[in-house]
Amino acid sequence: MSVRPELEPVLRGIAEAVHDHDDHVLRRLLARLAEQATIDDLYALRDLLPRLHTPAPTTH
Repeated sequence: MSVRPELEPVLRGIAEAVHDHDDHVLRRLLARLAEQATIDDLYALRDLLPRLHTPAPTTH
């Protein structure tokens, strides 16, 4: 299962806004994602996220 291609620019924008700490753009893009995403898209995102997640370094 994969995210529909038309959502890819929104997801890239979300990642960039998070990286840039741009709350205004992030809110706008999350609203767009909420309007456009289907349940299947959300399941595809869920399945994709563990592969993208890198564990935070541990400090001891």
